[in-house]
Amino acid sequence: MVLLEDFEEIYVRYQPKIYSFLYRLSGDAQLAEELTQETFYRAFVSFQKYKGNSSIFTWLAAIAKYTYFGHLKKEKQSREVIQLDDVVTFFMNQEGQTSAESQMLRKEVTDKVREVLLELPQKNLEVVALRIYAEMSFKQVAEAMGISESSAKVLYFRAKNMLKERLEHEYQL
Repeated sequence: MVLLEDFEEIYVRYQPKIYSFLYRLSGDAQLAEELTQETFYRAFVSFQKYKGNSSIFTWLAAIAKYTYFGHLKKEKQSREVIQLDDVVTFFMNQEGQTSAESQMLRKEVTDKVREVLLELPQKNLEVVALRIYAEMSFKQVAEAMGISESSAKVLYFRAKNMLKERLEHEYQL
């Protein structure tokens, strides 16, 4: 049985990172806070199942990911609610630009990224979310999803290439 003091230390250390991950996925501070609490509750209840094969953060991020997608299913929301700003910035490499033209282009690209992401298989979407929003290494993504590191890389690069091809074709990025 995990000692309350031990788990409190885990909470203090990882709560900000888990909250940030969930906030970046949902774009909603209140929802991110609720899901963070749910994540830590689930982690506390099932701590005896943690085998130590991955880092505590990777284990918590996997729980957070399942908590988030479970919330979407329960609320019958679309995957469209995932915040796309980080994905667009990542693929456009135009962070910090503010001109009216670049803002219009960014909106168009955001809409196209949303469209392409909605077409991705769930596993590809999960890899992109963990890689970009949780800033996890491929090894951590693999551990969180229960797949091999090479599978995580393949899923990620397939998603990235789908986005890149569609965006390059339409916007000559």
